[in-house]
Amino acid sequence: MNKKNYVLVLILLNCLFSANAQPPGLSSYSVKTPYGNCKINTPDFSKSKKLVITGFGAVPGDQQKNTAAIARAIATANKLGGGIVVIPKGEWLTGKIHLKSNVNLHLEKGATLLFSGNPQDYLPAVVSSWEGMECYNYSPLIYVYECKNVAITGEGTLKAQMATWEKWFARPRAHMESIKRLYNLAWNRAPLEQRQMVNDTAHLRPQFIQFNRSENILLEGVSVVNSPFWTIHLYLSKNIRLRNLNVYAHGHNNDGVDPEMSQNVLIENCVFDQGDDAIAIKSGRNPEGWRLKTPSKNIVIRNCTVKNGHQLVAIGSELSGGIENVFIDHCTVLDGAKLNHLLFIKTNERMGGYVKNIYASNIRSGKIDLGILGIETDVLYQWRDLVPTYEKRLTPIKDIFLTNIHASEVKFIARVLGQKALPVETVSLKNVTAGKVLEKNTITENVNNFTRL
Repeated sequence: MNKKNYVLVLILLNCLFSANAQPPGLSSYSVKTPYGNCKINTPDFSKSKKLVITGFGAVPGDQQKNTAAIARAIATANKLGGGIVVIPKGEWLTGKIHLKSNVNLHLEKGATLLFSGNPQDYLPAVVSSWEGMECYNYSPLIYVYECKNVAITGEGTLKAQMATWEKWFARPRAHMESIKRLYNLAWNRAPLEQRQMVNDTAHLRPQFIQFNRSENILLEGVSVVNSPFWTIHLYLSKNIRLRNLNVYAHGHNNDGVDPEMSQNVLIENCVFDQGDDAIAIKSGRNPEGWRLKTPSKNIVIRNCTVKNGHQLVAIGSELSGGIENVFIDHCTVLDGAKLNHLLFIKTNERMGGYVKNIYASNIRSGKIDLGILGIETDVLYQWRDLVPTYEKRLTPIKDIFLTNIHASEVKFIARVLGQKALPVETVSLKNVTAGKVLEKNTITENVNNFTRL
């Protein structure tokens, strides 16, 4: 569809739909948690108009036409005040997708959006982040920036082509020098415009789906296959419901969902098969978290299944903005998942921030390589040698409650390694057991009020 025809279609659609078009309503959902009710508002597109991408010029096998058609359909739905952009059955090659407010990207059963593996298709660079530091980087494959009332739904599949991104999994010296440069730019509070990270050596892979500074979000039903980096990144966003998702990504840094400085989040009935953490809750690295002052809070994870992953839930290590009010309930980890922990809280002397009010209950797991609970306060990864500690800020960690949890085999039930200068406060384990403990039940250093009943 050429530009002239598109304009005519847009005018026609406005004439046909504008009188009846209405923005999506909001559905309010409340979840009871040990720290009070968590209320979440998500968009309701049940009365919205459907716009099929073939009506905007999409053609099977033609990436350029499909990318343009999807963009036109999204723009039209947004212009009408709300709409459902429908991806019909079949495989549709595409480049980046930038969603807009009041738009539902809906994949019919049997539909696959197959995303380009060419990094050039994700330019120009957009406002994003890398491991807790804001920068300009390649666009996420699906990018949502400063939007309201957005959804991705259906029974179809979102799939990334990985040939190039897999080559970028390696971290050669040039890449390490680039992230060191970004770290120092962030530390010196350099303006975002100076943090341009797209060049021939940085190779900072984009997230698959990123909601950035957005609200009222629904992801439901779809499968997500492969990812260059973190799979679903919820950044500085709120009122988010993820349900009935199947997420598979086995590359480097392939977390399933990363809520970062995000609030009022419900993740339920999802299946994760990851090369990294199933769910990793974060809140910015060092000055970014201190500057933005937005904790991750009011996050509920329930009825989820993990087939593979490093942790069921990781908290940190980027947590400088603080993390509080997390409730993990009725989840299952399958035997053979190769998990390190069910719950792993990790930080270091540079992070600051805080962790409090973390609850996990009614979880069943097969064999775990390490333990059910891990808390470590000296996790620095590559940063230990890349940059010195410019400023020491310890992380207060308190009020961690685990109830009715069982694993078939572990090395330890719990290992809590606090800082001597700032011990971990109040860790409670009630009916937390394993069929076989290979080493010790509990290992504790610098912890006040640790109980196991």
